[in-house]
Amino acid sequence: MIELIDVGVNLTNKSLLDDLEGVILRAQQAGVNQMVVTGTSVSDSRMAIELSERYPGRLVSTCGIHPHHADEWHQRSFSELEALAQHRCVRAIGEAGLDFNRNYSPHPAQETAFEQQMELAVALQLPLFCHQRDAHKRFVEMLAGYRDRIKRLVVHCFTDTREALMDYLDLDCYIGITGWICDERRGLDLQQQVKLIPADRLLLETDAPYLLPRTLQPRPASRINEPAYLPHILKNVACHQGKPVQQLADQCLQNSRLFFDL
Repeated sequence: MIELIDVGVNLTNKSLLDDLEGVILRAQQAGVNQMVVTGTSVSDSRMAIELSERYPGRLVSTCGIHPHHADEWHQRSFSELEALAQHRCVRAIGEAGLDFNRNYSPHPAQETAFEQQMELAVALQLPLFCHQRDAHKRFVEMLAGYRDRIKRLVVHCFTDTREALMDYLDLDCYIGITGWICDERRGLDLQQQVKLIPADRLLLETDAPYLLPRTLQPRPASRINEPAYLPHILKNVACHQGKPVQQLADQCLQNSRLFFDL
């Protein structure tokens, strides 16, 4: 029987939060027995922790400040995240990184928030949950100075180039794959690159409620992605890697447990 952990779910998003019991139940019925709730700001991380403590054994969380919210970083942010990370349900720092695509926060603010969260991951010896979009060169430059001291690191929702993938693998990063691989328009490169990811460096995630797999049938009328659809992503990855679904599921479950200490 397939058992999976969804390593990236935005359960604090209203579209999932309004039907939280249903989301968790449908995930369980699909074999997704645990989920990692992503923290993207101090307040959002606090909510992710509250949800995780309400559903022990089902949910754990990250705590961090997403690059979109980097301009919220202030003098007390490090200590606030450090305090939140003392909760047992917090299994990684992040979502941290750089996003030079939308530029919701200025680049200097993004770099400050990213560097400080790398410092925090090192200080607490927690894994780092990373976001990078259109900022690969600077992201790798900053990461290189810390990578040897960071316990484990995942580049979540990977959609970048082959060269970027090779850079991350050279830095011994885990790679998070979402339903982007199910997109017949934008996911073609990823369908080829996923073959290059070593078995012990692959993690699966929905990034729900975003990135609903385009090949999902029947397609939900709500167009809302949720953890119950993770097995569909698994089957697509298995197809493009040329591996049996059960074998890949077992490997990804093992990887997720190791990465998040579950």
